[in-house]
Amino acid sequence: MRHKFMEDVAHAFAQHGISTFRYEFPYLREGRSRTDPPAVAQATVKRAVEAAAAIAGDLPILAGGKSFGGRMTSQAAAAGLIPQARGLVFLGFPLHQPNKPSTTRAEHLYDVPQPMLFHQGTRDNLADLTLMREVIERIGARATLNVIETADHSFKVLKKQTGMSEWDVMARIAERTVIAFLRYGLSSHAASGAPPIAPHDRP
Repeated sequence: MRHKFMEDVAHAFAQHGISTFRYEFPYLREGRSRTDPPAVAQATVKRAVEAAAAIAGDLPILAGGKSFGGRMTSQAAAAGLIPQARGLVFLGFPLHQPNKPSTTRAEHLYDVPQPMLFHQGTRDNLADLTLMREVIERIGARATLNVIETADHSFKVLKKQTGMSEWDVMARIAERTVIAFLRYGLSSHAASGAPPIAPHDRP
C-alpha cells in the first residue's frame, strides 16, 4: 500500500477532496510472492471496506484497487460482501493473463450491483482494449471506461507521444473518477449542490 503508484494516486485523489483508505493483502504483508486464495483476498476487501465505512460517516465510499486488488474487490462486490461501497474503481483491471486475450475473468462483473469505473491503458497487455470495450458494453449503464492513451498496465505512458508526465496520468485518473461518479450522485460535493473541486498542480 506504500508503493509509489498507490501513494501518487492517493495524492491525486486528495487534490479533489477524496480521502483514501489503503490496506494490504496478507500475502504482501507477509512478504510472499504467491497471491492469496480468492476467499482470503475477498475477506480482506470486506474487512477493509467495513473499517472505512466505520470512520467515513455519511461520506460515500468507493472501493477498488490496482490489478489483482481491483479484481478481488469486484469479486467481493459480486458476492454481496461489500454493500457499503457505492461504486467501484479499477486501476488497470486484469482482464486476462499477459498477452492471452480472454474475457473469462469478466464473468462475475455482470453480477456486480454497483456502478463501475475502469481506468485502462491502450498498451495494457493484461487487458485487450477491444475485449474490454465488449465487456463494458455488455455491463451497460453501470460501467464507464476511461482510456489512457499509450499507458501500459503500470500506467507508464509514452511521453513523446502524449506529452504527459506520470503526475499528469495520476491527475487525469483522479479527475475522471470524480466526473464519472458525479453522474451517480456519489460525491459529497454533488450532494451539497457545490461544484466539484477543480484539479490543481502537484505541490
